[in-house]
Amino acid sequence: MRVDADDGWIEFLYKPIGTGLAQLAKRAPQEVVSLLGPIGNGFSPDATRPVILAIAGGVGIPPVYFLAEALRAQRHFEPIVLMGSEVPFPFALGARAAPVTELPDTASLTVAQLEEWGIVSALASNAGLEGCYPGHVTQLARRWLDTLPAERLVNVQIVGCGPHAMLRAAAEVARDFDLPCQLAVEEFMACGVGGCAGCIVPLHKPEGVVMKRVCVDGPVFDSRELYPA
Repeated sequence: MRVDADDGWIEFLYKPIGTGLAQLAKRAPQEVVSLLGPIGNGFSPDATRPVILAIAGGVGIPPVYFLAEALRAQRHFEPIVLMGSEVPFPFALGARAAPVTELPDTASLTVAQLEEWGIVSALASNAGLEGCYPGHVTQLARRWLDTLPAERLVNVQIVGCGPHAMLRAAAEVARDFDLPCQLAVEEFMACGVGGCAGCIVPLHKPEGVVMKRVCVDGPVFDSRELYPA
């Protein structure tokens, strides 16, 4: 979710469900764990579209959080972070310092750290969480895009990470607004180095359907190739 190469630390966000993550949750400070990474291909924002609508759902929140912090150092980009969850968000939330007219009043809370960094954020949930837009995060994204004038909309690109249903909905939003969209796919990985082909997804290219490995060819793909109309 976060990294600081200068200070030499990496931060992960995970929920201890299943044997492997339950064991990881038992690790104590100063213990040594073995890691392999980074692998694959990340987001590559288009510099000609500086407004980045970043959509995150559930386990897709950490990669989008990571991207938002990375973009913070590049003043050329303006990230707008929308997060969706059906359980309480696992970090501090707070009130928005200044109103954002493009966002509904129901989405009143922000991620405190993003707010401190000057990054606009808003939350969505179907679980009745206070301060969250009542609905899917992709519905909140659609509401935000609907408010934009044409001269601002042409500067927008979409990135996203989350469960497959959310990714498909994000691709549909991008298609409806004719916006470029990159999606990070969540998939089970056996080897993580491209050897087993256990994490393949079909991509729809002009020459036909091709199979790509999420671990090394992805996890980020063009939404039009993942979910064609």
